[in-house]
Amino acid sequence: MHDSPTTDVSQLNAEARGLRVIGHTDLNGSGDAMHVNFYDKYAYVGHMGDRSIGTSVVDISDPTNPRVVYQMEKPDGVRTHKVQILGDILLVNQEIYPNAQPDPALPTGFKVFSLEDPTRPNELAYYHMPGHGVHRFKYIEEPYVYMSGSDLGFDRQIFMIFDLSDPANPVEVSRWWLPGMNHGAGEESRWHSGRDVWHHHANIVGDRAYCSWWDGGVVILDISDKSAPKLVKHIILDDLASPPQVSGSVHSVLPIPERNLLIVTEEEIVDDLATQKKYVRVFDISDEQRPRQISILPEPQGDFHTRGGRFGPHNLHEMRAGTYQSVDEVFVTYFSAGVRVYDLSDPFSPRELAYHVPPSPDGKRAIQMNDLIVNSDGLIYATDRHDGGMYIFERTDDWGVR
Repeated sequence: MHDSPTTDVSQLNAEARGLRVIGHTDLNGSGDAMHVNFYDKYAYVGHMGDRSIGTSVVDISDPTNPRVVYQMEKPDGVRTHKVQILGDILLVNQEIYPNAQPDPALPTGFKVFSLEDPTRPNELAYYHMPGHGVHRFKYIEEPYVYMSGSDLGFDRQIFMIFDLSDPANPVEVSRWWLPGMNHGAGEESRWHSGRDVWHHHANIVGDRAYCSWWDGGVVILDISDKSAPKLVKHIILDDLASPPQVSGSVHSVLPIPERNLLIVTEEEIVDDLATQKKYVRVFDISDEQRPRQISILPEPQGDFHTRGGRFGPHNLHEMRAGTYQSVDEVFVTYFSAGVRVYDLSDPFSPRELAYHVPPSPDGKRAIQMNDLIVNSDGLIYATDRHDGGMYIFERTDDWGVR
């Protein structure tokens, strides 16, 4: 397999401070990129599903010249835009497309692969889930994987724990949902009309799962007993956020336990919308039962809301083991405003350290930076969802300069 010609990265660094692109790949022309994880000298990139490609394997041994070495096609009718790797096991989600109706004939759920040969993932198992399938998961400790999965009776995804002691035979351990979600069992919705209440994904620290619940806000679960998760706190942003949370779409919930902080992103989900802003909020959770918002990360300044597509926050670098760790730095993808990096040394007054806004991919109105992960060497691997592919950034001397 031959990757597209190496990008002239000098053309990609015009709108930036503190960051520069050192490597780029358009993923062989399938640049609808999303989630990234690492194994050995390879990056595994999930795709939004705009084309037939579902997962790309990219050789990043030379980050200035990333090369696609293999691409897996996705099944028809689903997207496989999320990946998780622990040891030599790769997980890939299978979910119906946004606004599509569940169909029992669709292969929704997740697949498990062996990376014994990292350039040719070998399928070990497929676990079928009726409904929407898996949206995202967290696999950071053997043998458990935490996921937003589906089943009959639920409109959308709920929190689920699986045991992968035998990767070829995944076993469900437990599930948890907000009361009112199990319509199949006769539960009545407790939410206002128009609210979309479902579990997006969780970040795990010790015996706590910090869960984003879309329009349902934030849920903190006690998972000390994996067979019976228990509610610790349900944070409804309408009650705590300032300015008030209007429509929800809580996407990422990142704990910084050393500082009793919780970083919460709200995903912008509408193109060309300049009136209903989304934020990255900082909460103090030193008292889990009385969380309080203490600040908002500074919104990028400029004409981003007029460039086209979405303008607002999306994903965070979630500091999984083996990647870059910091209690003071927060890395955010901001759709048309590119990649932004913030300093949280004073959580009451966060400031921007760096940013990079790559130019629009050919034929697109604006960049739409989608997800990112920071490797242990400090290099940022970030993706664009509208054909840009994967970009690799490094720090420059003007990092942190106001």
